[in-house]
Amino acid sequence: MCRLFIGADPQLWASSTKSWRIEGMVTSVRLENYFWSILKEIAARDQMNIPQLLNKLYHESVNEGHDIHNYSSFLRVCCSRYLALQLTSEIPRNPTTALCELPVEEILQNEAQRLHSVIF
Repeated sequence: MCRLFIGADPQLWASSTKSWRIEGMVTSVRLENYFWSILKEIAARDQMNIPQLLNKLYHESVNEGHDIHNYSSFLRVCCSRYLALQLTSEIPRNPTTALCELPVEEILQNEAQRLHSVIF
């Protein structure tokens, strides 16, 4: 079983730093290349590039009242949830389907029910 994971291309877990501006301030995030590739796919689904997606995620998180101390961890969880929601078919695997067109509240409710049944 472990060979399935350790046999992967080492470039997947090599990390790189990307910098962009949020409200005029230069911000940098260091993530593994695998997560950058997922974020690129997520961004492309709604005709954005990675800096645009990162700005949008940041501003929407702040508007929801979230205090994001560890933005890198937040982004990793976003990527993991994106993949998990594809496995449950909540997010279509076809990358031409825009995420902004999905029934977000329904997806969140279904996800919460699944997580609640597993955790509690």
